[in-house]
Amino acid sequence: MLLTITAKDENTKEISFLFHKHPDKFQTSEITVGKTHVFYPEVSKKQTTIALMLDIDPIEMVRGKRNLSGKGFSLQQYVNDKPYIASSFLSSAIIKMFSTALNGKCNNKPELVSKKYNFEVSISVVSAPKGGEKLIRDLFEPLGYSLEIERHILDKKFTNWGESKYYSVILKNEITVQDLLIHLYILIPVLDFDKHYYVGEAEVKKLLEKGKKWLPNHPLKDLISNRYFLGFKSLQNKMYQILEEESEEEKEEISKEEKIRKKTLHQERLDVVLRKMKESNVSSVIDLGCGEGKLLKKLIKEPQFKKITGTDVSFNALSITKERIYFDKLNSRQLERISLFQSSLLYKDIRFSGYDAAAIVEVIEHLEENRLGHFEKAIFKHAKPKKVFLTTPNKEYNIKYEGLENGKFRHNDHRFEWTRNEFENWAKKVAKNNNYNVEFSPIGEIDEKVGASSQMGIFSLVE
Repeated sequence: MLLTITAKDENTKEISFLFHKHPDKFQTSEITVGKTHVFYPEVSKKQTTIALMLDIDPIEMVRGKRNLSGKGFSLQQYVNDKPYIASSFLSSAIIKMFSTALNGKCNNKPELVSKKYNFEVSISVVSAPKGGEKLIRDLFEPLGYSLEIERHILDKKFTNWGESKYYSVILKNEITVQDLLIHLYILIPVLDFDKHYYVGEAEVKKLLEKGKKWLPNHPLKDLISNRYFLGFKSLQNKMYQILEEESEEEKEEISKEEKIRKKTLHQERLDVVLRKMKESNVSSVIDLGCGEGKLLKKLIKEPQFKKITGTDVSFNALSITKERIYFDKLNSRQLERISLFQSSLLYKDIRFSGYDAAAIVEVIEHLEENRLGHFEKAIFKHAKPKKVFLTTPNKEYNIKYEGLENGKFRHNDHRFEWTRNEFENWAKKVAKNNNYNVEFSPIGEIDEKVGASSQMGIFSLVE
């Protein structure tokens, strides 16, 4: 059985470092039922071919009592195709002769491991029972290969016997050496639907280890695993159990990362608002829609702010705020600085008035868009703080979040979300109607195309 791998690129001689075999040497190694040889039929600047040849001893196979499936006729041990076709013996030879490349290692030139080459792979003969040419194509084409396949007849002298289950195959793909060898290592025994050794739970680990990058998404995942385990359902079920457990763990990790990301963004949002307030030299602040009091807790720590107030429409949120800022344990001096009350931002409330600054952090998107006119009157016309620091999500950034690509909102309580242009148009109109100037600032990591995750408008009352 002969396998040749030809690289057709500039400086293809460098693949010898990956295969860990010198082009000038003919190398031979003993295997359980014969010998395997590695040599280079061609080495040039633009094309290099490495060959792996198996020299299997049929008598040794019988002596060693190797498993030849045992499902055929009584002389199958003596009359079979194993010495001549690509089979599990080839997979064993790949491990024996190319283990370094198979594991993605190259000490001399590690940068070559991730380099893709234009490969043409010739397999002299493969056996494809219960599938034939269609199976060969369906296995390799989803992995990016183009194929040339020639089917052999059973006997040239007796053509009426028909065609055989044997094919010569040429595979072409731009791929790394490691991925190429992994595909051959796994899929050749799948085609043959047979193995020369005991198939147990170790095969599950082997398949998952070598196929982790491509097998879960392969359209023939079920067929590959079934044939790789020689039809043993218990092993196939074990594989799916492991995949399901890994998938759940991955989802948990993604969920944790998502929570951390959201927490980090919200903290950055609060920190930016706090910094801008400090830079504006304001001394009295009202947090409109204070929620659970995260900004209030930061404000209390800053002696610059002499008067701090939090208000929210939710009584439950205010209760949480009290616990967060340890309201019941504050001394008399601290109680003179901080106050809380329940109110709605859609109605005029005299208690909103008299502050240097108002913070409205990720609040307006929770209001009905057609009621923003009432919000504008309550805050900008009647309360009239000298500064308003207002943030809201940037709708354009949602495509960066998994699951939000199709117009979904970031939170199930959001009534709307605006693009940067929509927000700026609204903010400029509000400023003009109520004698304010407004400037805009992004919050969060900035993407060149879609901007930052949050957007802030800083309104300044024109004296």
